[in-house]
Amino acid sequence: QLQLVESGGDLVQPGGSLRLSCAASGFRLDAYAIGWFRQAPGKEREGVSAISRGGALIKYIDSVKGRFTISRDSAKNTVFLQMNSLKPEDTGVYYCAAGPSATLSVRPYNNWGLGTQVTVSP
Repeated sequence: QLQLVESGGDLVQPGGSLRLSCAASGFRLDAYAIGWFRQAPGKEREGVSAISRGGALIKYIDSVKGRFTISRDSAKNTVFLQMNSLKPEDTGVYYCAAGPSATLSVRPYNNWGLGTQVTVSP
């Protein structure tokens, strides 16, 4: 059973930063593309960022470009999402997922973590 665990979510003021972590147990994260998704109350889950297995392909939704950075640490078997200049509209539950290709679409990902809450508020 592939297990993903997200951490690092918190309450932060606008303009602040957070680093989310996606850790795996039972398998190597670098064998999969990893996506970060978020879901705000009453809204659909949306892809925020994705990184390919080797890290050569990285994608971001337009609203986070220049503010968020996805990265891998193979030694720690962890994928990070560094989030800077946070805005209230970044609020939501953030999930990481493992799948066959780096896409911002939900459908190809078949292994999901339980999520971590990010709240951006004064």
